[in-house]
Amino acid sequence: MGIKFILSAILVYSTLCLLVIAEPVEDKQALLDFIDKIYHSRKLNWNENISACNSWTGITCNHDNSRVVAIRLPAVGFRGEIPPNTLSRLSALQILSLRSNGLGGTFPSDLLKLGNLMAIYLQDNSFHGPLPLDFSGWKNLSVLNLSNNDFNGSIPSSVSNLTHLTVLSLANNDLSGDIPDINIPSLQSLDLSNNNLTGSVPRSLLRFPSSSFSGNNISSEDSLLPASPPTPAPIRHSSKFSESAILAIVIGSCVIAFVSIALLLIVTNRKKGDDNISTRKKEKSTKKMVSENQDKNTRLAFFEGCSLAFDLEDLLRASAEVLGKGTFGTTYKAALEDATTVAVKRLREVVVGRKEFEQQMEIVGNIRHENVAPLRAYYYSKDEKLMVYDYYSRGSVSALLHAKRGEKRIPLDWETRLKIAIGAARGVAHIHTQSGGKLIHGNIKSSNIFLNSHQHACLSDLGLAALTNPIAPPVMRIPGYRAPEVTDTRKVSQPSDVYSFGVVLLELLTGKSPVASGGEEVVHLVRWVHSVVREEWTGEVFDVELLRYPNIEEEMVAMLQIGMSCVARVPAQRPKIGDVVRLLEDVRSVNTGNNSQSGGTRSPGSTPSLTPHVVEIGSSSVRD
Repeated sequence: MGIKFILSAILVYSTLCLLVIAEPVEDKQALLDFIDKIYHSRKLNWNENISACNSWTGITCNHDNSRVVAIRLPAVGFRGEIPPNTLSRLSALQILSLRSNGLGGTFPSDLLKLGNLMAIYLQDNSFHGPLPLDFSGWKNLSVLNLSNNDFNGSIPSSVSNLTHLTVLSLANNDLSGDIPDINIPSLQSLDLSNNNLTGSVPRSLLRFPSSSFSGNNISSEDSLLPASPPTPAPIRHSSKFSESAILAIVIGSCVIAFVSIALLLIVTNRKKGDDNISTRKKEKSTKKMVSENQDKNTRLAFFEGCSLAFDLEDLLRASAEVLGKGTFGTTYKAALEDATTVAVKRLREVVVGRKEFEQQMEIVGNIRHENVAPLRAYYYSKDEKLMVYDYYSRGSVSALLHAKRGEKRIPLDWETRLKIAIGAARGVAHIHTQSGGKLIHGNIKSSNIFLNSHQHACLSDLGLAALTNPIAPPVMRIPGYRAPEVTDTRKVSQPSDVYSFGVVLLELLTGKSPVASGGEEVVHLVRWVHSVVREEWTGEVFDVELLRYPNIEEEMVAMLQIGMSCVARVPAQRPKIGDVVRLLEDVRSVNTGNNSQSGGTRSPGSTPSLTPHVVEIGSSSVRD
């Protein structure tokens, strides 16, 4: 019985291991062949040594990772034709999105072999030539978007064979001829605008709005049969002319009239043709210019190494939730269609031009440190500026500290608070070494510090102070975290960063907000801490949630003194952030007793015995 149980366990374990390491080997090779044969300006993390299903940018697999079912690679800088016999080998593929790239050539006909395809997005590229005559290979297709390309020729009648189609967009191409009778009951969205289509709209498509057909030379009514020619009046014979003479006069007049009309038509058509050619060239040039401008203005700029794959259109369609409103704008949680979740900051008060904005974003986006939230992408237009970050599900330090305290709330223990302090300090220190040691964060506060999946503190909202209106009222800038000199000069600096970080340390120690309403007056955390410390060392300054942990009194006092040195009123008396990192890392060594939070004899809620302590920081010190 024991042997059978062991063998069964081994079998189950082996099966689970196989499921974990399962990889779509053939599909993975097809994708590698594709990426090796096509130019792309944005680097992708497609490496044969890592999992395609779990790590590759833009790739989605089925439930058991045996097949690739979706490719979403919009705006990654593809150029040229889609290599044949690459993507067409992905026989289980259901979604293919290569929109907003620079793909060209004729329609990639071998994609018609993908019999399981349900949606294909090839809009905003440079494909040309006729559409395929036979779409029967896509029997399950629901969405076909080929808009904003250079396709010409007629719309093939085989489109009607796509009986599951719900969306068809062929807008902004050079398609001509009549519109076929696309009698598909499931079709919900149709866009054939801005082509060269002629004739009338078939009855089966009259249910769609006129905007679906605008920019063409067509009517929405059925063509009418030509009216019957009038019956000519009987000719009365005059006695002065013979019948032959009258006949000759009639024939001659008809010939002269016919020749005159023919010459007039030739001249008119030639002029009209020249005008049409000129107009069409202008329209084509305008459409291309507009398309290029739209392409430039609707693309997100991603940074190297980013594994995300989406564009502005995806963001606009995403379900959004407001996470918070801060000094420089509003931050949203955006859930994309492919289940990716990101944080999007919508900036306000940004007064700089595109070049300066992009330069600042490049500086910020190229910073990589475990305690700095990486900027993944940004977007700039005259009316809209966006920044895209990773979404941290645990939330900000502010939310963790100041959430409503109740039975269900899990308090931040001392170990976590100390790790947050050290991690955030390391992040600030790294930022201050960038750009020749001149970079400033400018917006340090607990709501801009997040915990990642490894429980490391990550600083966000870096470098935005340089992009905002310098004459904005200072009262609007980071209340409670603002250094005194920022109120006067309205300019942030590295010492003012240290001040803001010191407020965060006091926040971690006290559990109090930097600014709170105390009845009819506003209570500032820094002033309150100073007033308590001036009176005596008591446990009143520390968060009551920390009083349950034994043997941490000296560590809390040490961090308190570091925080108070950071919030010195005179900038020159504040320590450098590098010194703050060193001191925080030494906090744990201050307590020579048992550091375990589970040991000790003091009961939760008792007041610790605090002893005076001095920490030398540069030329200044904090004493009781």
